[in-house]
Amino acid sequence: MIRGGAIGDFILTLPAIKTLRDAYPAAQIDILGYRHIAILGMNQFHADRVRSIESAELSRFFAKDAELPHELALYFANFDLIISYLYDPDSIFKNNLRQAGAKRIIHGPARINHDSHAARQLAQPIQEIELKISDFAPKVFPSGEDRDRAAKFLIGLDRPIIALHPGSGSDKKNWPLQNWVQLGDHLLRNFSGSLVIVAGEADASQINQLHSVWQSPRVRFAQHWPLPELGALLKNTIFVGHDSGISHLAAAAGANCILLFGPTDPAIWAPLNENVRVIRAPNGDLQQPDQNQVRETLEAVINTGL
Repeated sequence: MIRGGAIGDFILTLPAIKTLRDAYPAAQIDILGYRHIAILGMNQFHADRVRSIESAELSRFFAKDAELPHELALYFANFDLIISYLYDPDSIFKNNLRQAGAKRIIHGPARINHDSHAARQLAQPIQEIELKISDFAPKVFPSGEDRDRAAKFLIGLDRPIIALHPGSGSDKKNWPLQNWVQLGDHLLRNFSGSLVIVAGEADASQINQLHSVWQSPRVRFAQHWPLPELGALLKNTIFVGHDSGISHLAAAAGANCILLFGPTDPAIWAPLNENVRVIRAPNGDLQQPDQNQVRETLEAVINTGL
């Protein structure tokens, strides 16, 4: 399985990988992708091995009439089936795979259209080999070590634990930071639980501001965590976020999720997990969602556990 893309794109492909595993439990399944993301496809019910897509040798497979690296050519030739989601409009990569001796190559969609949910589109290669996918809700399975680190981080925090992720890959998909501050202040005043603020490299600006606002022992910051460990951390939280890869991770890990959608269509991009609630901004403008609607939805989840 050759799968680049961002965190959410990869997670939406997990139902396809799991279906392969269920159909061929004794097969070796490798994922060629961004290692820090593709590692989510390891452990239970998914792949056996991850190999990095970021290599100089692999780049030669995208050049026409290139001399292919011997070791990598042998690697590709060893597989009975290669499923690639790489953008390859001129079939240069596909032709080089064939030259290397690849036996069968199927292409998945490199881009998502607006015809159906992204997870269903990404499952097309699996359906092409006549396998049926019954569950389009991705799931990740953190290891014991991942769960141990998460448990240690949460020691001393009162429940419920509410995880807030104020960022995403685009400012247009973000609720204004002041709204997050007001939401967090409301929770700290009115509920006895704790807050975990999740952040990656792209969220540095927001997190620096929140660090200065919240210095309570009831608030902890989880910054730059490896994705499997972050999944373990989010598993037992109530998660509030945007249309982002971290939101897909939280949903796949089993968190109760409240996701704010703006310009992107939740019918295409929202996680299909049952533990997800979506609030769509009026006119797709995330400057507009009613603070009260978010609070009421969150309070309903806190009070019912659903």
